[in-house]
Amino acid sequence: MVNLLKRVRLGVSPTAELPASLDAVEEARGRLRTGPTIGVIDIGSNSVRLVVYEGLTRSPTPIFNEKVLCGLGRSVATTGRLTQRAVTKALAALKRFRALCDVMRVDEVKVLATAAARDAANGQAFLDEARDICRADIELLSGKREAHLSALGIVSGIFHADGIVGDLGGGSLELIDVKDHEVGQGITLPLGGLSLQDVSEGSIKKASKIVRDAMGKASLLKGQEGRSFYAVGGTWRSLARLHMAQKHYPLRVMHAYTIPTKEALNLCRRVRMQTPESIPFINVVPSERRPLLAYGAVVLEYVLRVMKPKDVVVSAMGVREGLLYEMLDEQTREVDALIAAAEEFNVLRSRSPKHGYELIDWTERLFETALLEEYPSDRRLRHAACHLADIGWRAHPDYRGQQSLNIIANAAFVGVDHPGRAFLALAIYYRNEGLSDDGVSPMLLQLAMPRLLERAKIVGAAMRVAYLVSASMPGILPQAPIEVSSDKLVLRLSHELRDLAGDRLHNRLRQLGRLIGKEAEIIVS
Repeated sequence: MVNLLKRVRLGVSPTAELPASLDAVEEARGRLRTGPTIGVIDIGSNSVRLVVYEGLTRSPTPIFNEKVLCGLGRSVATTGRLTQRAVTKALAALKRFRALCDVMRVDEVKVLATAAARDAANGQAFLDEARDICRADIELLSGKREAHLSALGIVSGIFHADGIVGDLGGGSLELIDVKDHEVGQGITLPLGGLSLQDVSEGSIKKASKIVRDAMGKASLLKGQEGRSFYAVGGTWRSLARLHMAQKHYPLRVMHAYTIPTKEALNLCRRVRMQTPESIPFINVVPSERRPLLAYGAVVLEYVLRVMKPKDVVVSAMGVREGLLYEMLDEQTREVDALIAAAEEFNVLRSRSPKHGYELIDWTERLFETALLEEYPSDRRLRHAACHLADIGWRAHPDYRGQQSLNIIANAAFVGVDHPGRAFLALAIYYRNEGLSDDGVSPMLLQLAMPRLLERAKIVGAAMRVAYLVSASMPGILPQAPIEVSSDKLVLRLSHELRDLAGDRLHNRLRQLGRLIGKEAEIIVS
């Protein structure tokens, strides 16, 4: 029986009888049962953060995320100690985070601590208090361990990563090589934003010299021309957010945002030479992040000058996600993170998750027989699109396309770059709205590039045919295969489905045929 408080929240009279369907709802249906919830508390040199994840999966979904900028690393480089003010603020944040974990009934809490606690003379005393508050063991990361977890975060969230990972915190900079799933040996440099600010006495000129001298010893960066530099850390994400705003970029997703090296160097130079207040669009950067922006720019500029990468790829995945990835079994690590996330969306939002899998097979036959060029990277995008094809069905028909586009374009997907994200959003937009580009941002179309844009229209047009046949119900598409046969685009309907062959279905099939240069025909078995 639903209790009195629940009745009040549902707006139902205490004496009224509830429908059985409401009476049975005891937990959120928008969550997946993916195992125990996991909370990670990250005690960094600048911020202390709690992230609670829905479960330990290949594409972990945060259900809670909060940070407090405590500045633990401030003055450690010059005094060797954590300030009492920073300690008090950090311990207060940890008390709140532990209470939140209790309220949310988090099953497992992991606590990490980095450079400030590692380097300060009173760091251990602080950690002892923190351990009592968190009621959990605290892993004090060495510089190499921190670099390794950052690299695993990149492996977890970037498809076929190849380059150098740089994790800039308040106290240190970690650098490490990564290629696909292979991770090298990391190094640590005392170039965190707070450390630089303290040691340089607030002088950007002095900070530049300190960075230049330290970078001369970073042999890891040399001989890496043409690879990518993966930027991890709040200060570098703030720089990227500034770049986005200045370019009027069509997306606001930070993960996998890519900046050509020349543009990144120009941005660093401008930020280094200007006061924060004079920088255009500085309002997109949180006020508490602005004092360290120039120091982050100095470090990034010297990294790029030494390494000479082809681009800077910003990552929202770092030490925390690296820890979760490390906890997975080997088989789960091999799962494609993008496909895993798309499958979860399919389960949560589609009318029939099974239909998404059938749509993959149905379009597979089309692409194979039509001899449409499809690389492995293209195939995984098409598979993800099939899982996402029906996520907008609850919206009003006039807005399904736009809503689906916005959800996909801004979803917390990993394992996909921004052109791939644009492809997914556009394919599902076309599936709902038709093949017109009206209502789509020109910059989003440009982001997809001509080849991906053409593929998005083909996939979207194919889905428009599929949904007129299946109405998103499972078990129908296998009875209506589509293929190119005798140089014709042929949709074969089983005898039981013969009445579906109306004018609307003919028109959509012809539209798809025009895209691939084939005459269209429906054949009833």
